[in-house]
Amino acid sequence: MNPLPYGGVFGGGGLFGIGFAMGVLEGLKPRGIDLSEVPLLGTSAGSWAAAATAFDVPFSVLAEMRVPSFPNPKPGLLASIAHEIFGEKTDPLIHVMACALPRLKRTILDGGKFPLSDLVAASSAVPALLSPHTIDGTRYIDGGVRSGTSVDYGPDVENLVLIAPLAGAMWGPFARLIDKGMHKEVAQWKERTGGKVLIFTPHSAAASIARNPKHLFDKARAIEAYHLGRAEADTYDLTFT
Repeated sequence: MNPLPYGGVFGGGGLFGIGFAMGVLEGLKPRGIDLSEVPLLGTSAGSWAAAATAFDVPFSVLAEMRVPSFPNPKPGLLASIAHEIFGEKTDPLIHVMACALPRLKRTILDGGKFPLSDLVAASSAVPALLSPHTIDGTRYIDGGVRSGTSVDYGPDVENLVLIAPLAGAMWGPFARLIDKGMHKEVAQWKERTGGKVLIFTPHSAAASIARNPKHLFDKARAIEAYHLGRAEADTYDLTFT
């Protein structure tokens, strides 16, 4: 069977990552790349972007969601917030990456089998900030613990849009480490699928608004990241390589 023409992989990055990814995605639509009905894999913040894209939930809605104080050990907290946006919706085109306890095994969760509100909660359960989320008897934590994007597990498509909010100009040596792992995973994905990739990472303007980890969870900075992500998509060279 021939691969689908488009797919997406969206990485983690807190509220900042949600804003940046949604800005890129909403900026790509007028340029002819609409990822609302294609296979998507999201990790942490990217799982929110994937679910929102699948159900045409604009960033303006995500920007109004409740943001808990951190750390917050209350079980089910993220799931309840996600449920306010996504309800009990499922979608077999959406998958998320989470880490299964106790061995932190990277695990792909299927949006056709479980509500996206549960998947988003599992993929975004940041250790030490939020409680693990249980699905079908297994406890999960943030998929970004093992990989910023897990693009090596990306869907089998001809052209893959990869959004990595913690790579590029972010945080010096940390971003270089993320970049190195991401490009290794991209090479593995290309070898497996034969596909091409278009990579979005924050340019210096976007990176400058999140200079430390606390900034990733600031709603005002997330809104700014959305506008900068959209501006990046407006002018980006859309050549897949």
